[in-house]
Amino acid sequence: MRVSRLVTLVLVGAAACDPSSLAGPGGTGGQVAAPSNLSYTVEPTGDPDAPAGLVLRWDDDGDPDLAVWHVYSRGRQGDSFGLRGSTTSPSFHDAGIPHLEYYVTAESVDGDESGPSTIVLVDERLALPGPVQLFPTSLDGAVALVWDDNAFLADPNGFSHYRVYSTRYDLDANVCLNAWGLEGTTVAPEFVAGALVNGVPRCFGISAITIEGWESLWSPVIHDTPRPDARNQVLYARQVDDAQAGFRFWRDSNGDGVAQDSELGLTGAGSDGSMDFTLDQSGGQLLLVPLRAGTGVEVYGPGPVADLTSIDFAPNQTYSSAPIQAQTGWGYVWAMDGGDGFARFASLRVSHVGRDLIIFDWGFQTDPGNPELLRTGE
Repeated sequence: MRVSRLVTLVLVGAAACDPSSLAGPGGTGGQVAAPSNLSYTVEPTGDPDAPAGLVLRWDDDGDPDLAVWHVYSRGRQGDSFGLRGSTTSPSFHDAGIPHLEYYVTAESVDGDESGPSTIVLVDERLALPGPVQLFPTSLDGAVALVWDDNAFLADPNGFSHYRVYSTRYDLDANVCLNAWGLEGTTVAPEFVAGALVNGVPRCFGISAITIEGWESLWSPVIHDTPRPDARNQVLYARQVDDAQAGFRFWRDSNGDGVAQDSELGLTGAGSDGSMDFTLDQSGGQLLLVPLRAGTGVEVYGPGPVADLTSIDFAPNQTYSSAPIQAQTGWGYVWAMDGGDGFARFASLRVSHVGRDLIIFDWGFQTDPGNPELLRTGE
């Protein structure tokens, strides 16, 4: 039980000194009872060594003779306790790096001060291990994150939640920018960071938090880039319906170099050489045929893939302009000329092959030269 951990914590603190010697300047008993159930919560910041502060809480017994509570603390064992502050609320916020030990007394309206509460030891050794692995999956305007649940497994009763951090990533310099912010929190070892801009790379890191607020070291920091995708696109064979036989991942219609939704996933004539590829019938097969100059395709992996999200990275290789057979369940990686000196990369998974048509899912990386398509890991 979590209670057993708290009791151990309190007993360790209480054994550090004689509580009878900890009364405040008003006396050792008084007309009001000593506060009970004193606990603390550390405020995490992303830096395990620099919490924002600490919040103490205790029970309010509703005594009408109570006037104020006093909070005492010391920075290390062996030092004397000093008055940290006073409050009329059954809680106290101590900003900055917390002291080592705290206790609270109550003062009556007549100025008599109670004996001390139990001492709490603010013990950073309760921090959990950081997540050991982190895997991202690029989505349309989002990045899905999955990590190892080792922090929870290390102490299920002491675990509270995970914190997810992110910042911009400089692809050219291969560095995460120093502008980390909190994306959100979760009790599960997974999180979807949403409302992101497609084509803008981001770095991510995860920490684990105890119920006292102690923050672990971070997981490995990874980077990923959200990109547009679409499901269940239909394309007909050129010999059957030429007007719906061509497909282009992105056409920069306004020449601004930025991929807008209206410029993505365009169907057109299979006989139009400006399309990225067409679907062709040949010898009882349906073939994906690259059309536009600078466009090539390769099969992804040795066999079928479970989903579009299984296609993770555009390999650094030469992409062929030769026709390639469309097969149900198989994945394909495309490279094409972006018109600005940088290649663009796309993924495609065929979900159905008919006699005259195919149905497929596709994803396109809008960040120039960025080969991240879906999933990477450390």
